[in-house]
Amino acid sequence: MNEPIPIAALNQYAYCPHRCWRMFCAGEFVENHYTIEGTDLHQRVHTVGENQREETWQVRAIWLKSEQYGLIGKSDLIEEVDGNLYPIEYKRGHKGEWDNDAMQVVAQALCLEEMTGKTITKGYVYYAQTHQRQEIEITSELRNEAITAITEISQMMETGKMPPAIYGNRCKGCSLFTQCVPMAKEKVSKYKEGA
Repeated sequence: MNEPIPIAALNQYAYCPHRCWRMFCAGEFVENHYTIEGTDLHQRVHTVGENQREETWQVRAIWLKSEQYGLIGKSDLIEEVDGNLYPIEYKRGHKGEWDNDAMQVVAQALCLEEMTGKTITKGYVYYAQTHQRQEIEITSELRNEAITAITEISQMMETGKMPPAIYGNRCKGCSLFTQCVPMAKEKVSKYKEGA
């Protein structure tokens, strides 16, 4: 049996398959101010516990697992309201241009559904910088996108095949930019020996 896929890998893969490969296949990780802020946030959030706030039951930092999809990871927060469960993923900044955070919420929902037998229809991403939640409607399209990503990540982890580094706007804040050097392929292809 293959090693389980970390739930966070879906977020990284949706952001950049090459980054995901570097982190989860090659074991590379470099801190930058974004990752340090994110680590600090998750250390505060991942204090195991549960509490009741009015009609909402909350549990933090529990392990989620799916045998069907081969996923494992720790939740930031799960809320239960009127018998409905909602995964809530915490992120350091504010909603950006990319939708990769939604993939992590969907992966948590897939695990929760298998663990509880309940259908999860929505989750949230909480952005610490703005103190706001973004609702993620867990549609069949989003589920299929996540399941496709799980299959692709599983194949990548099994084969070790590195996806190409593709330079784009996403590279600007990436902590692995200097390891990846995504512009190198283009520069090398344009290089010609002097006559």
